[in-house]
Amino acid sequence: MPYVTVKMLEGRSEEQKKALVEKVTEAVSETTGASKEKIVVFIEEMSRNHYAVAGKRLSDE
Repeated sequence: MPYVTVKMLEGRSEEQKKALVEKVTEAVSETTGASKEKIVVFIEEMSRNHYAVAGKRLSDE
């Protein structure tokens, strides 16, 4: 049973997240042979003040 976690900044629409889950599930099924019913996808959204690059939070830019 494959588990996939997608971490991304918040702000995507529900339609975008639905499409992401569908495509990730399809890709995992195609590459691993697992049935779609066994694939679990987690979306973890982060706010811009909880994400930093090169020592600077994205919310500070």
